[in-house]
Amino acid sequence: MDVPNNRSSVSEFILLGLSTSREIQIFFFAVFFLVYVAIIVGNLLIVISVIVDTHLHSPMYFFLANLSFFDLCLSSATTPKVIADILRKCKTISLWGCMAQMFFTHFFGGGEMSLLIAMAIDRYVAICKPLQYQTIMNRRVLIGFLLLSWAIGSIHTTSQMVFTVGLPFCGPNVVDSIFCDLPLVIKLACTETYILELLVIANSGFLSLICFILLLISYIVMLVTIWQHSSSASSKAVSTLSAHITVVTLSFGPAIFIYAFPFKSYSVDKFLSVFYSIITPLLHPIIYTLRNQEMKAAIKRLSSQHIGSWLTS
Repeated sequence: MDVPNNRSSVSEFILLGLSTSREIQIFFFAVFFLVYVAIIVGNLLIVISVIVDTHLHSPMYFFLANLSFFDLCLSSATTPKVIADILRKCKTISLWGCMAQMFFTHFFGGGEMSLLIAMAIDRYVAICKPLQYQTIMNRRVLIGFLLLSWAIGSIHTTSQMVFTVGLPFCGPNVVDSIFCDLPLVIKLACTETYILELLVIANSGFLSLICFILLLISYIVMLVTIWQHSSSASSKAVSTLSAHITVVTLSFGPAIFIYAFPFKSYSVDKFLSVFYSIITPLLHPIIYTLRNQEMKAAIKRLSSQHIGSWLTS
């Protein structure tokens, strides 16, 4: 569809946010601010603990530290802007600021999905091939999985954004969300976007669903293996595995719903956007620290070392 020449191009988008009530806005500001601080502190504790503590120098914690880094970046791509806008009467974001927000959201989101698959492979080798674990999951393989996660995240976001940045925006500029959400933004283009909408659904929704199903199958195989070979380490393996399954469910669930049922209910889109970009990065460190004795012990050692050095200085 041709765009009339007398239309002016859009230079910014207006974000409607979550509520127009001042009391509710203040409540959301306090909650989001505290949650974001918890995300920064919790994920940084995991990253620093894995780097500093030699007890955590293993493939599983290598992936966990990188997952925490992805969570930090994913949340930081949207949450600071969301917090800054909550109490503002006019919530705007520039066109290129919006594009950057969507680029990094899908970049780190796609990379995180790939990293979860690498973590599943790591747990599969540890449970199903324990004698070959150190040989298979060597440093070269770990770096390869990490680079692959970054590459998949880059391909995932670039394959969508390369078409989005060229769209003409010359009419409506109101996004009914707390940040720039790709499916909602492309609907505002003053041209036919049906093919691009299908691309977004196929790229994000189907990929998320397929990866989610494959991960569930792999974890079921691992659980069956644990039950068939009962040992003293089984309870620890089940605890670790249940934490991974919980994280996978929380990470893939919102993405599947957002792209499997797009443009149906904006209130649902808002809730899932908040859950995926703010709540999930908070739940990851909580799940792994509360259910992992080694991680809790490492954080305690890290805290005691810093408190001790502070007291002696």
